[in-house]
Amino acid sequence: MAKQLHEIRDPIHVFVRLDSDERRVLDSRQFQRLRHIHQLAMSFLVYPGTTHRRFEHSLGVMELAGRVFDVVTQSGAVTDEVRKLLPEIDQADGLRYWRRALRMAALCHDVGHLPFSHAAEKELLPAEWDHERLTRVLIESDEMKEIWDKVTPPLRPIDIVKLAIGPRKASDLKFSVWETILAEIITGDAFGVDRMDYLLRDSHHAGVAYGKFDHFRLIDTLRILPSPPSGESDGSDEPALGIEGGGLQSAEALLLARYFMYSQVYFHPVRRIYDIHLKDFLQQWLPGSRFATDADAHMGMTDNEVMAGILKAAREANQPGHDPARRIVHHEHFRVLYTRNPDDVKKNERAGGAVFDAAKAKFGEPAVRRDVYRGKGGLTDFPVKMKDGRIASALSVSSVLPNVPVSTFEYVFIDPAREAEATKWLDEQREEILKPVKEEAP
Repeated sequence: MAKQLHEIRDPIHVFVRLDSDERRVLDSRQFQRLRHIHQLAMSFLVYPGTTHRRFEHSLGVMELAGRVFDVVTQSGAVTDEVRKLLPEIDQADGLRYWRRALRMAALCHDVGHLPFSHAAEKELLPAEWDHERLTRVLIESDEMKEIWDKVTPPLRPIDIVKLAIGPRKASDLKFSVWETILAEIITGDAFGVDRMDYLLRDSHHAGVAYGKFDHFRLIDTLRILPSPPSGESDGSDEPALGIEGGGLQSAEALLLARYFMYSQVYFHPVRRIYDIHLKDFLQQWLPGSRFATDADAHMGMTDNEVMAGILKAAREANQPGHDPARRIVHHEHFRVLYTRNPDDVKKNERAGGAVFDAAKAKFGEPAVRRDVYRGKGGLTDFPVKMKDGRIASALSVSSVLPNVPVSTFEYVFIDPAREAEATKWLDEQREEILKPVKEEAP
C-alpha cells in the first residue's frame, strides 16, 4: 500500500510534509508530549511571542534534515573521491533506508527534554543523565520499537539513536564515517539543522531579526567533502559536511546569528533569572529535588504539571517552593546587581565571583543569585570547495569565522527588596571587592 502524504502548515518552512510512517511517530505519546514543552522555557515572560513548543521545532528539524540529505546525496554533488570513501552513496536501497532513519531521528531528537526544556537540566537530573540520554531511552523503548518494526522497511532503533544524539552523546556506540556525517546533519556545530531551525524559529517568535540567515542558499551549497589536504579542519582524511565557496557567507551568517541570539535573547538577564527561579522552585517541589529518569515518569511530566504546581505554590505560603513560585507568577524576579565587565576582569579574573561572595556576606545567601556562562573554546571549521575544485579550510578562507566572539556572560542578581541598598553598596565598595586575594606563601 502506498504511503499517504500529509502536510502541516509551519510559519518558518511554510509546509512540513510527512508520510504515514512518519505520522505514526508524530501521533505517538512520546512525540505528542512535546506539544507541552516550551522551546524557550519561560522566555514568554520577557518576549511574549515565545510560546512555541518543541513539537513544531522537531517537525522543522525533520523537514530541514530531509532537504539537506537530498542535496548532499544528489549525484551531481558527489565527487569521485567521496564516492570511494563513502560507498553508501551509490547504494539506492541503503539511501532510502538512511533517509528514512535520518528524518525519524530528527523528529525524535528532542523527545527526552524535561519540562521547560534546558532550564536547570544539569541540576535537576542525576549525574550522568541529560535530555539526550532520556531521548535514547524513549527511542529504544518497547512502545517505540513497535513503530520502528512497522516502518517499511523496518528501522533499527540503534541507528535512530546514533543520528538523533550524535557521537559525543552516544560515546559508547561505534559510528561509521557515513553515520557520523548523517548525525552531523542534525547535531553538527557548523551545519546542524537543529541549530538552523531553532535560530530561525526562536527569532521569529521573539520578534527579533538576530537569528535570521539565508538558510536556502546555505542548504543548497552544502556538500560532503574530503578534508583539506593539510588537515586544517580536524587532522583527518575522512570526509565531512562542508560547503561550496558560494555558500560561505551564508555559513558565516549562521554562526553570527547564533552569537547574536545568545547575546540578545538566550542570555537576556531577565530571561536567565526566571530560569533560576524555576530551578529553585523545582528543587523544592520535586520529590528528592530531581526529575525521575524512568520512561513512564518522564512521560507524565510536562510544563503543564509544573505550571500547575507553581500556581498552587504561589497562592499558598505553606507550599514547597512558595517564594520562587510567587516571584514567577507576580513578576517579582531578582534584579541585576552586577554584569561582567572586561575592565573588572583585568583587575580580578574572578570579578563576578568576588561580587557574588561579597554580596552573600552582606545581604545573606537567600537574597543573592549568580548566573555564569562561558562559551566553549575552539573555532568552528569545515571544508570549503573553492571555484577551482580544491578543498580549503573555512578558517583559512574566511575573515569572519576566526573572529566570531565566544559567548561569555555573568550576572549577579539581588532581591528587589534590597536592590537600592545593594546598588549603593556596590558603587561604594566596588574597588575594595575587586582587589584580588593574594595567596599566602607556603
